[in-house]
Amino acid sequence: MSRNMIQTQGKGMRVGEAIRLDTSDIDWERGVLLVRESKFGKSRNVPIAASTLDALNCYAQLRPRLRPVPGNPSFFVSLTGRRLIYVSVHDVFAHLRAEARIGAGSTAPARIHDLRHSFAVATLLDWYRNGEDVAARLPWLSTYLGHREPRYTYLYLSAAPDLLAAAAERLAPFVKQAVA
Repeated sequence: MSRNMIQTQGKGMRVGEAIRLDTSDIDWERGVLLVRESKFGKSRNVPIAASTLDALNCYAQLRPRLRPVPGNPSFFVSLTGRRLIYVSVHDVFAHLRAEARIGAGSTAPARIHDLRHSFAVATLLDWYRNGEDVAARLPWLSTYLGHREPRYTYLYLSAAPDLLAAAAERLAPFVKQAVA
């Protein structure tokens, strides 16, 4: 899967996948992350945007100054040098969300996992807006997200008004022909 097929900033990754990244899982030359033995024991290569690679490089340069001797091969480490744990990432996200007042007063506050949903919807919207063959590309998106088949990706795409409007707009000429 080329980087042109799905331009991303790693937003499609599961939190656990990012936490499990080791320093050896980043291919700096190709701009690809190796997601090892994720859900269902599958591994995959995840292309990332140049801006994400730059951000990862900045972190890689800063990390030794914060924690010079990490206790494991993990790329992302806590201040104690250990691999991050999900609950800590979740808590930091909740804190940042509250500080930024994202969803303030909402009965269902945004979760970090929602970034995967947003990524999937934004990718499909881009494809619709660019006139791409969305049906042909959906398996690419499913593979990128680490889904076994596209039907699992469909769950991410429901109830997205902009996406439904784009699909309806593309479908409208065919409906007019069928009615005529």
